[in-house]
Amino acid sequence: MVKLTRDENQMLEGKHGRAKQRAMEILIQYAEALGAERFVNTNNVHLLIGFHPYPEMVTITDADELASKFLLDTDDKIVVDYVETFNTTHIFAVDLERWKLMGAPESLHQLMESIRKYCIRTGISLTSTCTPYQVGNIPTRDEHCAWTESSAVPFCNAVLGARTNTETAHSAFSIALTGKVPLSGFHLNQNRLGNLLINVEVSVNSVMDWYLLGYYAGEHSQINVPVLELNHAKSPNISMLKGFNAAGASSGGIMMYHIVGITPEAPTAEAAFGDNKIQKTLNYCNIDRRKTYETLNTANDSNVDVINIGCPHYSLEQLRDVARLLDGKKVHANVTLWIWTAHQLKDVADRNGYTDVILKAGGQLMTDTCPLNTNLFPPGTKVVATDSAKQAHYTPAITGFKAWFGTMEDCIESAITGKWRGELK
Repeated sequence: MVKLTRDENQMLEGKHGRAKQRAMEILIQYAEALGAERFVNTNNVHLLIGFHPYPEMVTITDADELASKFLLDTDDKIVVDYVETFNTTHIFAVDLERWKLMGAPESLHQLMESIRKYCIRTGISLTSTCTPYQVGNIPTRDEHCAWTESSAVPFCNAVLGARTNTETAHSAFSIALTGKVPLSGFHLNQNRLGNLLINVEVSVNSVMDWYLLGYYAGEHSQINVPVLELNHAKSPNISMLKGFNAAGASSGGIMMYHIVGITPEAPTAEAAFGDNKIQKTLNYCNIDRRKTYETLNTANDSNVDVINIGCPHYSLEQLRDVARLLDGKKVHANVTLWIWTAHQLKDVADRNGYTDVILKAGGQLMTDTCPLNTNLFPPGTKVVATDSAKQAHYTPAITGFKAWFGTMEDCIESAITGKWRGELK
């Protein structure tokens, strides 16, 4: 049975309004399912509120009714006054400004507009990104958080040293309303320790290489906590770690990991493992690197229809790099080039001239979402090229399209020539 504090009991009794009461009802069931004995306070939630996997099934137009039914699991209309917990939002179903370019129906755009207005009214921050850490949500070490998005969770846990489990749309919303999160999973010290060792025996010095390593680590770790020893690699930057996280969460379920000498909870291998025994040791070598690359490349037709890059959302550095690659170039007439980022970073790209370069080349800089989520691609698409292992992993299963995976440079060359020429070097 979950032990409640005085303020938690008051919320459950309805003394702080029906919204918090319903949220506490949900969270108590959630905590019991997790085996948590109590809650801890949080002031950091990354919400999934602007996306629904089956938008064509949503017939409700009133945002309060929509939130009540899909987030608070009740047919009663509950009006939320204000979400006091600091929060950011995950992606929406469409680019709110360029939804027509995506081929989204008017009904879906109207639904997103209704949710957008709901967020503004209730104090929900409209970041609309899978990378909250790129737009101002940077929790401190050991801070208890409640984040959605599989690639953001290991960033929060491993890179920043904060604490979160992978939350759902429903749990995150209730946590945001109450400021309470079940004390379980990666909120607990013991569960954050490593139990699997990966010796990295090859050079891992590019974003693509970190994607490949992450995909391998996820596939072989699943929900374990791997500890990586880098023998021939320089210290990764944010884009590299972002790619590792996305790949590891796609092929497996990595939510926490350690890189010895790099991530904050692993100054040494001994610190990373603590009292845990190493259950398994893996050696990542060139054969594994090649096999992983071949797994991610499912296409065999060199003609490319869509270049889909920016998953997770591109950083400012990546936007600068892609603009430089496109400067003075032209995208092939038979190719659609979509580049994805957070709208906050697009504003900076606009000011720096990166957006103009991309548009003049024939590409599009898109925000707020990702086409895989609503399966919105140009008619006739058969082959998609990407620099994201996450996109390469999910594209065939979700869309039926074949995928090429490579570097940013491979993708831009393909956008210009219409042909895929990428290869593992």
